[in-house]
Amino acid sequence: MATGRNPEVRKDVIFGKWVIFSPARARRPSDLKSKNPNPNPNPNSSSSSCPFCIGHEHECAPEIFRIPQNVSNWKVRVIENLYPALRRDQQFENRSPNSQSCVLTGFGFHDVVIETPNHSVNLSDLSESEIGDVLLAYKERIEQLSCQGSMKYVQVFKNHGASAGASLSHSHSQIMGLPFIPPTVSSRLQSMKEYFDDSSNCGLCNIRSEELLIDESIHFFSIVPFAASFPFEIWIVPREHSSHFHMLDNEKAVDLGRLLKLMLMKLSMQLKDPPLNFMIHTSPFQLTDSHLSYNHWFLQIVPQLTVVGGFEIGSGCYINPVFPEDAAKLLREVNFSM
Repeated sequence: MATGRNPEVRKDVIFGKWVIFSPARARRPSDLKSKNPNPNPNPNSSSSSCPFCIGHEHECAPEIFRIPQNVSNWKVRVIENLYPALRRDQQFENRSPNSQSCVLTGFGFHDVVIETPNHSVNLSDLSESEIGDVLLAYKERIEQLSCQGSMKYVQVFKNHGASAGASLSHSHSQIMGLPFIPPTVSSRLQSMKEYFDDSSNCGLCNIRSEELLIDESIHFFSIVPFAASFPFEIWIVPREHSSHFHMLDNEKAVDLGRLLKLMLMKLSMQLKDPPLNFMIHTSPFQLTDSHLSYNHWFLQIVPQLTVVGGFEIGSGCYINPVFPEDAAKLLREVNFSM
């Protein structure tokens, strides 16, 4: 394993950043387990007081849609965020006073996806088809937001555990529609373009490696990336080149649901149910055909096992104490029946 291995610096060609692998900053990779298994982010919350539970729909912000539609026994609900970072009722306006600054009104969309009506059920407890329904809810909402002319990018993300940013313990995820393209997205697109220009290939189509592979399904595979910024970071990547997440169909949603469930269960068993985040990295809405050839969407899972400190914030480089090959081997070896 990592014992006796020297530090190494690798470049992440997808995000265009450098990562330092320093095994001296950890003992064995298997020692990197959650010190505090996910505490309830709201200890006073229960099924009787939780606004996300079935029967409490009137306590939530307005509903956008539910799956299935027009039934009381819903499986998934998409609602407005009661405390939105951006407001859909504002007018989109560029308020830049001069060329030296850029100011937009706080217009945008901030939604919540309630993944299950049951308070004590986590996303990984759902069946692959039920997780597929959650993914299809993301798809439907992204398609709706794509019709908003001022929307440039949509970020789907999930915070699991209080220290990962979850404010309620009831399983949910969030969707933000933005009238701008975030800098990390711009950097990712530029880095993928540079790789494509150099190799004439998509960086994610070429990323598969048996040493880094964790598992695979009909339409997707899961890996620990070669230059993972975080210990036990996982990417789930479509086998076929695809630029936009919202092109996902029903069959692929269920297939992705199976692999996502498997990865969440492996992380939970290996790392004692760590706090984690997952993000869907898709493409901006307005892209030309030439851009689509090197943009490939994927889902990133990041367990919260280390602390981002001053070096990472100041340099934009990350220090990872676990070599990706070691993390992938440990995750491959986690066996259970689904």
